[in-house]
Amino acid sequence: MSSPRLEKAYNPASVEDRWYQHWMDKDYFRAEAKSEKEPYTIVIPPPNVTGMLTVGHVLNNTIQDLLIRKARMEGKEACWIPGTDHASIATEAKVVKMLKDKGIEKSTLSRAEFLNHAWQWKDEYGGIIIRQLKKLGCSCDWERERFTMDDGYTRAVLSAFVKLYEKGLIYKGHRLVNWCPISKSAISDEEVIHQEV
Repeated sequence: MSSPRLEKAYNPASVEDRWYQHWMDKDYFRAEAKSEKEPYTIVIPPPNVTGMLTVGHVLNNTIQDLLIRKARMEGKEACWIPGTDHASIATEAKVVKMLKDKGIEKSTLSRAEFLNHAWQWKDEYGGIIIRQLKKLGCSCDWERERFTMDDGYTRAVLSAFVKLYEKGLIYKGHRLVNWCPISKSAISDEEVIHQEV
């Protein structure tokens, strides 16, 4: 009887996909909501739906994966909730570019028509990051995957916003904002390139 022959070099493609599928088939990453075990939960800080994982994302998700797997090994009900962020300004830029490539100007579309194009774009390209997280071997509970524009999320955000407003913690006032004349929207400080003139 001969033993299996080892390859001279490790070929991850022949091993990793098979093992990951085995883990998925066995529901190893699934957490039970009504478990008697001590809960341990991490919600992925959602990466933007518009791009691909960066080295920073990979490092961050590797650390989260390590913590979740450690919690599972300690007997906790470990739940790692994946998701993506709608990244409205970045998504808008991608959709506007796609429309321009097709000879369509955003200004000629109604809001509903533009949103329809945005949802189509998200459906076509939005899964790239999730596929990359799976390729990394991330042990997320994929049945709980969320998107920041999901109905339940948007209702919860609106409800929280109203409550904060009613408590006087959100108010309307005269303040300087970073206004983008191209997108016709206020943008965050992170998206502004400061230049002294």
